[in-house]
Amino acid sequence: MDPVQDPLRDFDWAAHWRRLVEARAAPQDGAFWDRRAASFAFSMEKQENPLVELLAPFLEPHKTLIDVGAGTGRQAVAMADRLDWVTAVEPSEGMRGQIPSRSNLTVVASTWEEADVAPADFVLMSHVLYFVADIVPFLDKGEAHARERVFVFMRDAPHVLASSRLREELSGEPRPREPWVYDLVSLLRWRGRHPDVAMTRYPVVFRWRDFETAVADVHDQLGEVWQEAAGRAWLEGHLQREPDGTCLYDGGAVTSGVVHWQPPA
Repeated sequence: MDPVQDPLRDFDWAAHWRRLVEARAAPQDGAFWDRRAASFAFSMEKQENPLVELLAPFLEPHKTLIDVGAGTGRQAVAMADRLDWVTAVEPSEGMRGQIPSRSNLTVVASTWEEADVAPADFVLMSHVLYFVADIVPFLDKGEAHARERVFVFMRDAPHVLASSRLREELSGEPRPREPWVYDLVSLLRWRGRHPDVAMTRYPVVFRWRDFETAVADVHDQLGEVWQEAAGRAWLEGHLQREPDGTCLYDGGAVTSGVVHWQPPA
């Protein structure tokens, strides 16, 4: 008699993760993020940041942290205000240029795979794993550099970007989904880890300095899917124009979670 299979433990979660990332074909080149850096930083300025509260029980003034894929420094700066030292690893020159200066914040121009940095108490990966097809060595390096704990902050539901919804309107079909929290938890359990999870739901409002900046940004995100007349008309109907010319897109609420665990001894 064949042994009873466990549909979770006997499934190749690393291969599943790779299929999700590759099917989505999200842009990963540095030029894409360089172009988006200024508008991305502007949009993040007034966004709610639930991660600080979720990590609060672990944040102590004598601790250190590595922020993997730090982007415009939103989390790195927030952590630097609460920790002894933060190392922000970011490959995009445009994104690095948006990171505010702090006396206890070091910025490293590198991908995580190629980064040569000293270990820290914590390693943080905030909204970066969606683009990582070869997930196991990426997480292994995080564990190797974390003395106490690895934190991953990511969504557990579809993204609420204007470009995501417009893409479906223009293409007539939903885009393949990203990896979500439950994919990561399943992968970690499959690998013998014992992660903790803290879930949160928070409002997201995206901002642009003006309508033409919004058009250029969404066009860049959609690439070949973009249709000039239809895209502009959709944005005209869905963006809210403020008196100062700023344009807003209310994405509603998004569900995300922090998955965290102690690295194996």
